[in-house]
Amino acid sequence: MEKSLMQLKFTAKSLQRQAKQCNRDELREKNKIKAAIKQGNTEGARIHSENAIRKKNEALNLLRLSSRIDGVASRVQTALTMRTVTGSMAGVVQSMDRAMSSMNLEKISLTMDKFESQFENLDVQTQYMEGAMSGTTSLTTPQADVDQLMQQVAEEHGLELKHELGVPSTVPEASRTEEIVKQDALDQRLAQLRNL
Repeated sequence: MEKSLMQLKFTAKSLQRQAKQCNRDELREKNKIKAAIKQGNTEGARIHSENAIRKKNEALNLLRLSSRIDGVASRVQTALTMRTVTGSMAGVVQSMDRAMSSMNLEKISLTMDKFESQFENLDVQTQYMEGAMSGTTSLTTPQADVDQLMQQVAEEHGLELKHELGVPSTVPEASRTEEIVKQDALDQRLAQLRNL
């Protein structure tokens, strides 16, 4: 099973590398589009545009597949962890049986402490793995989360999202200046209120 886990991880990494190569190819095609447009070669620009879109879709498909394989690898990792924990718990149960048969209270107490510790570790590992698996294997991301992330990135880079067109544009300088002035005014008011 460990060999399968390593193979899954290797495959996921390989797919990620292929996706990066597709992204680089997409950028090259975009540069070719720019060159073709400069030369007035509309048909060539169209062909390079189609190639760029194809490479972009290919990269997304490879990343999607890589993510799914990574999710399977997480499940295999969980199975391996559970097998290890189950084996160690079986050993603890055998020690409990031996301690109970000898009726040595000190040994029974130590064995019970060890059992409780193993059980707590199992709970923590199970919760962690369940959380990791649910996050990794979810194939659909809520649209609101996607929109929020896009908005955040756009704001960080001074871009405004145009939802109708899907084309980013720069935020007008005047609106940014107004926001800064408003924020400064609010900061000054807050400072004055704190000084009262």
